[in-house]
Amino acid sequence: MGQDIEWKSFFADDKRYADIINGIAFQGQQIVAESDLYEADMQSGFSRGTNFIRKWRDRRNRWKIRIRDSARKAAFGVNFVIVGIESQEVIDYSIPLRNMAYDVGEYEKQAAKIRREVRKNHAGLKAGEYLYGFRKENRLHPVVTFILYSGKETWDGPESLHEILDFTDLPDELKGMVSNYGIRVIDVRRFSDTGVFKTDVRQVFDFIRCSEDAKALQRLVENDAYYKNMDEDAYEVVNYYGNMPELVEMKDYYGEDGKINMCKAIMDWMEESRKEGKKEGREEGREEGILMEAERINQLNLLLSEQGRMDDLVRAAKDREYQERLFREVLGQQHG
Repeated sequence: MGQDIEWKSFFADDKRYADIINGIAFQGQQIVAESDLYEADMQSGFSRGTNFIRKWRDRRNRWKIRIRDSARKAAFGVNFVIVGIESQEVIDYSIPLRNMAYDVGEYEKQAAKIRREVRKNHAGLKAGEYLYGFRKENRLHPVVTFILYSGKETWDGPESLHEILDFTDLPDELKGMVSNYGIRVIDVRRFSDTGVFKTDVRQVFDFIRCSEDAKALQRLVENDAYYKNMDEDAYEVVNYYGNMPELVEMKDYYGEDGKINMCKAIMDWMEESRKEGKKEGREEGREEGILMEAERINQLNLLLSEQGRMDDLVRAAKDREYQERLFREVLGQQHG
């Protein structure tokens, strides 16, 4: 989908990626730096071609695995966490399953690497360690996924696996044994605390939130200098959600440094919209007046014809003032 490409390009910048992690996970505390991020292997663990996974996938063909939108390794001391970002524009009521598949794929990818290492160096292994290629002390790195939902509808989808499971008539004891799986949805259009972000993630979130309210959008771009000197990849994201197709071609608003003056572009667009609205209003008003006048004349002609006043009809066709007198006389009699 289109928004996937725009968001992926936007978050190719590690400063922004660190910013979204700090803003969402740490409420704006600067815990993760740009230098703490590393590229993650985007290939799913379910599609790496090992015999184990291939056989598993053949038996379980119901899984639909696709590559993540974005992923980074975030270092914390000697450890790291894999942080994925998924963009979502339409509510997916099965999204816990899809999100779980992404994360399981990341874990399986790590496990596949461990299996290869274990079988290369299998001295002293227990039977189960050798059979499954996983030592007792082996550990996987944690995975977390942020879902950036930018749809117009308020998110009413599930945020955990339990929400899409049918527990009807099941005993509470058994229900408590069913493993749950939670997801983390960031509703961009209703995310008001954008001060937790320190990069233009804040301006992009703010723009999308205001994009359906022309006055709010005008105040936003007029009061924030960033919109006068905007990065092109940030512009591409907001333009996708801004409902302003006229701004696709931005050549007139590029600065010498390659930045875009979104503020001027929007002001020009709004002014053109106002002019077009006035023009359409005048044309509609004129057309409505012509139709009303024609209706009055037809009504007058009908009434005069019924009364046999043909001379009056002939004179009214040539004499506008006489026609108005007849309007007042005849229509006044009708409503009297």
